[in-house]
Amino acid sequence: MSKIYQPLDDFKVVELPEKQLPFWKIAGPGAILVGLSIGAGESVIWPRIVAEYGGSMIWAAVLGVFLQLWINFEVGRWTIATGETVYTGYSRIWRGFAPLFILLTVVGWIAPGWARTSGLALKALVLGPGGWGSDTFWTIVTFAAVALILFGPKMIYQSVENTVEVLVAIVTIGLILVAIMVGSMDTWKELGAGLINVGYKEPGMSVKQLFIALVFAGAGGTANLFYTFYLRDKNIGMGAQLPGLQNPLRGRSEKVPATGFLFEVTEENRKRFTEWWQYVKRDQMLFFWALNTLTILLFIFGALAVLHPNGIVPEQGRLIYDEAQILGEIWGVAGQKIFLLVGVATLFGTQLALVDGVSRSISDIIYTNFQGAQNRDLNWWYLLIAGIWIVGGCVITFVMEQLNVSELGFLFNAAYMGGFAMAIYVPLTLYMNYRFLPDFAKPKRLSTFMMIIASCVYIGFAISSIIWEAKQLIGG
Repeated sequence: MSKIYQPLDDFKVVELPEKQLPFWKIAGPGAILVGLSIGAGESVIWPRIVAEYGGSMIWAAVLGVFLQLWINFEVGRWTIATGETVYTGYSRIWRGFAPLFILLTVVGWIAPGWARTSGLALKALVLGPGGWGSDTFWTIVTFAAVALILFGPKMIYQSVENTVEVLVAIVTIGLILVAIMVGSMDTWKELGAGLINVGYKEPGMSVKQLFIALVFAGAGGTANLFYTFYLRDKNIGMGAQLPGLQNPLRGRSEKVPATGFLFEVTEENRKRFTEWWQYVKRDQMLFFWALNTLTILLFIFGALAVLHPNGIVPEQGRLIYDEAQILGEIWGVAGQKIFLLVGVATLFGTQLALVDGVSRSISDIIYTNFQGAQNRDLNWWYLLIAGIWIVGGCVITFVMEQLNVSELGFLFNAAYMGGFAMAIYVPLTLYMNYRFLPDFAKPKRLSTFMMIIASCVYIGFAISSIIWEAKQLIGG
């Protein structure tokens, strides 16, 4: 085994950098996570559930986002304290987590559901759903745009952050306009009733479907772990001790340390850690929790007002267009175009953040853990993985289109696999923070309690889903 893995260095002891800039000058990492979160769960999966069942299970969407808030806190805690990615922390516990998390990342995200849905939304905006061009063609268009954003500017993070922030602004403003257009008191009442209907599950909905819906309210799957990279590249906490990821096609290469740091237990470091921890809490509560909850409820509100009363449960590739078409009947072409633009911005933001996050995750795990990987720079590995992911996404979309497999299948598969990943990494992250961090930086009672609750929810759903699958096999 030792021949496969690169030895992990112990933490180097350094001073924790001081927080010198006000919050709004260094805000951003949470916003990218919102851009990732308002993808398929908010714009496709939850509106489809509401179109079919009404508002009875909206509580699960809000719960999903709230649970992920605490997960993101603990991911942030590790990175501001050590500068390491959580994947390196997991490898400190057991080296086998390195190949396991590569596998979970690949299985969870390989099917390019967002890219295909993003392409379909763009096609509907430009030409209508019956317009010229195959799904594959429009998927290639969106992937080409992703490649330009990632490998045009010098610093990859800044390009992703700027793009996603614009897209999130378009989505939020567009959804508020839609809510004003179509809202009625009855719709608001149904939304409120669904929020307090905690624990209710529609009889026609399987445990598997509810698990998928809960996972994709928020970022979901291994996507929550991408927060570790955004904090590092924004120079938050101990992340300031490491260089940001440069575009290998434009920037000069820079050797990136594979392992991180710890700080001495001094009064000054305690004060600095507290300031950085307050930053993470504010970043996550303002952007991820508040903005994500608002946008998911606005998407649900639109489906509740437009699709459900008309008995429309959209078929593959049509959810965004069907909702936009009805809005067009209510508010003319402007209403239709606004919602299609929201759909494109939502799905493209997710597609961009996913290509970036998956490439960062796999390249980081390879670079940190495997013998010989550090003969190449980290950004070389990033370029390689991103290139494979983009080309692979186009090829898989082409194959699936020929076999007539819908993009909804892609999305549900990603959420399902992601749920099993969360059942593993949520308790693992809590354990890691307790095991390695100084006492004052460890999770306090409330964070510990919420992480235990989240662990129980994801593990419970994972076990229930396995039992459900077994019954389906036996019954089949």
